[in-house]
Amino acid sequence: MACVIDVSREKFEELVAEALDTIPAELTRVMSNVVVTVVDDPPEPHLLGLYTGVPLTERGDWYSGVLPDRIEIYRNPICQICKTEEEVVNEVRITVVHEVGHHFGISDDRLHELGW
Repeated sequence: MACVIDVSREKFEELVAEALDTIPAELTRVMSNVVVTVVDDPPEPHLLGLYTGVPLTERGDWYSGVLPDRIEIYRNPICQICKTEEEVVNEVRITVVHEVGHHFGISDDRLHELGW
């Protein structure tokens, strides 16, 4: 896939880390059993990110020994919709916050209402 803007994987991973750093500490402290990774291409077209797991709001006493939730941020689709590195930075932040919102049990509809 050819990117409209070419952001190296290393730089893209830094952007994801920087986006995670913008999430308030009171929220990141309660994030649990979740890993965030950069993946070049999504499993289906048009995805910029994907959360897979059990949201914090759905975990109960039964939640033990479970593999970590996974947040994937897709590099190529984000690069394809952006024309500048500044747009990539913004889209990465929006996508990271959106997927972290799912970890907290927030629906797509509500996240879109909130601007994410």
